[in-house]
Amino acid sequence: MRFMLYRWKVFNQEDIKSALENLGHTVEYYEEPESKRKQEDYAELICVVMEYDAVISANYFPRVSNACQAAGRKYIAWTVDSPMLSMYHKSVYNECNYVFVFDKFNYYQFKNMGAEHVFYMPLAVNAKRLERQLSVMQEDEARRFAGDVSFVGGMYYKNSYDDIKKKLPEYLRGYFDAAMWAQLDIYGENIFDRMLTVDVLAKLAELVDFDQSEDSLSDIRLVFTNTFLGFKMAQIERIEALNRLGKHFNVNLYTDRPHPDLMDINCCGTVDYRVDMPKVFNQSKINMNFTIRNIRTGIPLRVWDVLGAGGFLLTNFQVELPAYFENGKDLVYYESLDDMERKAEYYLTHEEERLEIAERGRKKVKELHSYEDRIAKMLEIAGIL
Repeated sequence: MRFMLYRWKVFNQEDIKSALENLGHTVEYYEEPESKRKQEDYAELICVVMEYDAVISANYFPRVSNACQAAGRKYIAWTVDSPMLSMYHKSVYNECNYVFVFDKFNYYQFKNMGAEHVFYMPLAVNAKRLERQLSVMQEDEARRFAGDVSFVGGMYYKNSYDDIKKKLPEYLRGYFDAAMWAQLDIYGENIFDRMLTVDVLAKLAELVDFDQSEDSLSDIRLVFTNTFLGFKMAQIERIEALNRLGKHFNVNLYTDRPHPDLMDINCCGTVDYRVDMPKVFNQSKINMNFTIRNIRTGIPLRVWDVLGAGGFLLTNFQVELPAYFENGKDLVYYESLDDMERKAEYYLTHEEERLEIAERGRKKVKELHSYEDRIAKMLEIAGIL
């Protein structure tokens, strides 16, 4: 079949394209100018969609769904971010949709909303691509990316919560600050669900610009929890965790903009997802994963990529991890920041055990969690042969 892959700024879309091609399909990118993405009129997009047998994208786009519905084409979307706020839109009920969500909590939310064409599908790894890249890694590159503890990811230096914090009454600032610090050592549950009471939401509605289209299904609770508290929480958690690790170990941080509150951390700039990131994962003794709390139960892409590159992974606990990986066998997860420090120290001093875990994790994702396997299952569900 001939697929249109709707191009967007998503790390894994090239792996999706490769997997479809490996399954015998033809895939062509289509990218709209930013100005057209915001238009209500999508007649031109409908004409483009009609040239293909089906459309696929990493993450969900209401505009693409509506175009596929009008053109009579099936639309497959696989989320990489969670929650996917663009899914809270009337288009999610379109019959053309086959939307696959990697966060099971978010999946159940949409099922409870009556979205019949939403399915659960964890993320994947292109282990063969990673092996090819690492097989040609030069000695100077291996030395450059070597490290004891590494983290590759954003620090959320700019976030919406900091933009509005000064507008909040003092009692609300204290309320939110206390909640975020309390959340630090709570995994598997989000306390923001309980703290955003009707009175708090009413006050926020007075202070925060909340504009949405007529077709939107989101509300101020959803937006504030994720785009305000979620990103600020990620900043606080990553700074605290890295600073704790930096007191005892040599820590390399690969990010676009480090935060000034970081201490004793080697800030190494950014690395390209496809070129250098696998080398960091492969050459670091311990790779950290800090899952943003917006992802309630799912396993983020970083976890799959670290394991696929043969890296040892130390990650926060996520509810879905035990369904796919054995703790202490394929990877290691921690259940508090104190636990994180203890386990980092242990595995830095137990090299043989650490390397065995990394190798088992690599073999498991290569054998069981490829893009080809995931996408073949999606096509089966969508009735595409």
